[in-house]
Amino acid sequence: MEKSSKCSKLLPYHIIAAAASGDVEAINEVLKHYEGYIAALSTRKLYDECGNPHYCVDETLRRRLETKLITKILAFEVA
Repeated sequence: MEKSSKCSKLLPYHIIAAAASGDVEAINEVLKHYEGYIAALSTRKLYDECGNPHYCVDETLRRRLETKLITKILAFEVA
């Protein structure tokens, strides 16, 4: 039986530390890691003129969430 590894889904410490210190590439890796989650949080149900529902990503909300994440990354203190 293969053991399910949650550790492979975590960001490596060196990426977190680099992102917290302002490394742009590391910040982009963190954003890429969370892009699916952010997209899921920003998905909205919209209706067309016939009343049919459609799901799409609210780009404004997605950008706001990304900005909030970047702000928190830069404020994060690595021990």
